[in-house]
Amino acid sequence: MDPDPTSRTLTMLTLLRGGGEWAAGELAERLGTSVRTVRRDVRRLRRLGYAVEARPGPGSVYRLVPDVRVPPLLFTADEISAMVAGLRLVRAWSPDEDVASSALLKLDQILPRPLRRRAAATDLATEVLEQPAATLTAATVGVIADAVAADGRLRFRYTDRTGVASTRLVEPYRHFLRAGRWYLIAFDVDRDDWRAFRLDRVADVAAVAGTHPPRDFPDPSIEHWLTTDFGRAPGGRTAAADPDGSRSGP
Repeated sequence: MDPDPTSRTLTMLTLLRGGGEWAAGELAERLGTSVRTVRRDVRRLRRLGYAVEARPGPGSVYRLVPDVRVPPLLFTADEISAMVAGLRLVRAWSPDEDVASSALLKLDQILPRPLRRRAAATDLATEVLEQPAATLTAATVGVIADAVAADGRLRFRYTDRTGVASTRLVEPYRHFLRAGRWYLIAFDVDRDDWRAFRLDRVADVAAVAGTHPPRDFPDPSIEHWLTTDFGRAPGGRTAAADPDGSRSGP
């Protein structure tokens, strides 16, 4: 049995959101709890604003009714602090975008009063002094994330450190922040090799239709791969995060 009622209720909500009807006994089995506890958690969801219907009878069958209203979010105060601090980082990294500020405003509108106070306090108390040398837009993050999750490919224009422009077709693996700059690690299809691209040199990122079999990254650690000349050197000196595998600094 999950001793945390909030975690257990969130799991129940996820099951109900999957659609269909759930008997109380089935929910109890999935949640590792009792039918009595299931009924109590259903009442808790209703108090939070979720429209959970029960079919009359001994079976106690439940279903979640779609509702356009947004009920209070099931977050703890510490989870809200983590979210707000993270959004402050995003706002510092992307000062020309309003996505982080918009998200903070929406949180303020839908959180219950005690959590609104915690969110406002965290926002007031958090300041980001060090910012990346190059920012990353939320749109670029989204395109990369979707491609990674779907085993997809990306095409973009890239200008290397010598000013040479090219079009790249890649299978993205991860994007990361290092030494104040954002990079994308991806398998370059045309060059048949793993490369690291500085994202401030990337333009016109677009998803390519279709999927591909996922490739295994050649090193268990991105940091080790970067600091061993992209896996070529046995030592730990810092290598460039550049697509041509240059041994100079980034």
